[in-house]
Parts: sequence; C-alpha cells; structure tokens
Amino acid sequence: MYSKILILRFPKTEVQKPVVCNLTKKFDLTFNILNAAILPRREGIMVLELSGEKKHFREAVRYLKDQGVQVQNADQEIKRSASRCTQCGACTAVCPTGALHVKRPEMEVEFDQNRCSLCELCIPACPTRAMEVRPTNSVFFE
Repeated sequence: MYSKILILRFPKTEVQKPVVCNLTKKFDLTFNILNAAILPRREGIMVLELSGEKKHFREAVRYLKDQGVQVQNADQEIKRSASRCTQCGACTAVCPTGALHVKRPEMEVEFDQNRCSLCELCIPACPTRAMEVRPTNSVFFE
C-alpha cells in the first residue's frame, strides 16, 4: 500500500467536475480529504491523503494533470516568524484546524505545527506576513 499527502490546485474550469471521485472509480485509490477550499467558478485548493497501489497512484496523478489540476507533494510546511508576529490573532480566525490559537490568559498566538493541514489560509490573513510556506524538499510530480 502506497500513501502520500498531496496538495491539489484546481483551475476554475475544473472545480465543478468530479475529478477526485474519479480517483476511486478509475484508479481504485482511496482518499481522505484533509482540507479543502473550493468554490464554484473560482480556483480551489485541496489537501488530501491518497492511498493505493503505486502503479495506480502514478496513473491517477497523470489523470489529475490531464484535467488541469496542479499536483504537488505536501513536502512543505507553514512557519511562523515570532519576530514579525504582533499577536493580533487575525490568523486564528481563519485556521480551520485550530493549529493557530490564542493562549489564555496570556493572549498570545500559538502555532501547533502538528495540527496544521497546510491550507495556507493564514498567509493572506496575517497583516505582518509572519506566516509563510517553506518547502521541505518540495517536489512536483512529473
């Protein structure tokens, strides 16, 4: 059994199609959606864990790319710059997993990287740009 966490970026022309469901139907793979932000007629992003036979996995990635979906390994991480952070809490309002939260009673923003799903919603929400994506040997599938 082969398993990998992927970041899928959907162009606005593809968000209405059952692309992810076809991974199960056409390639006998299972998926677990870890996070998604996909809206009709807009670009979307999805973080999912994809599992199955390695041969089927490669075919599925080829299929996704043929559909216009950008496929990337989730070999990246979100980092928080403590020196840039002003403790405003704007990032905590958009964090779907609670990885960014306010520690009480100190009222300090804390970041639990283990809970982060790489959705990247905190990056544009941060007015001081204290949140950033850093690759950890990130590789695009060919």
